[in-house]
Amino acid sequence: MSALDAHDDAQLASAARNGDRGAFEALVALHKATLYRIARRYVGQSDDAYDLVQESFVSAWLSLSRYDARQPFGPWIRTILLNKCRDFTRRHAVRRKIMQWFGLEESDSADADSPGTDGPEVDDGEARLAALDRAIAQLPARLKEPLVLTALQGLSHRDAASQLGLTTKAVELRVHRARKKLQELLQQSGP
Repeated sequence: MSALDAHDDAQLASAARNGDRGAFEALVALHKATLYRIARRYVGQSDDAYDLVQESFVSAWLSLSRYDARQPFGPWIRTILLNKCRDFTRRHAVRRKIMQWFGLEESDSADADSPGTDGPEVDDGEARLAALDRAIAQLPARLKEPLVLTALQGLSHRDAASQLGLTTKAVELRVHRARKKLQELLQQSGP
């Protein structure tokens, strides 16, 4: 985002905070693609990612009175999205555990429903991308978040550290560990 875009973003956020729905709609238009990419990588499913982005914007709209218009809107909405992704991941982990307790373990149907795995017409590139999405979704949040924000979203380690409340060195270390874990997961899943 250029300095001019950041300025427009700040003006839109300030107007939205004062109740301007059109300004908020413009913010949605500016940020929805970025948020979707983050959520898609975080949860590994496109439908869930769309839902999380929508929930994030609803939460943002309802929380605008607490938004500090002196701060950039992008990091604020990304923080809301990351919290939604964390909650989603926790809910699904609890659900899986309960299913295991009652002997109702989920089948691999979730994998069958994911994009890129539905038949021989899917090309190799899409299959590899789908495998990567599933592997990223399996990473623990402490590794996934720095990886998604830096490697996939293009934030600097310093900006990701600020976003996540970590040191720059911690982000660097977690990104390194995330990449190493991703390699392991991809090797386990096979070609």
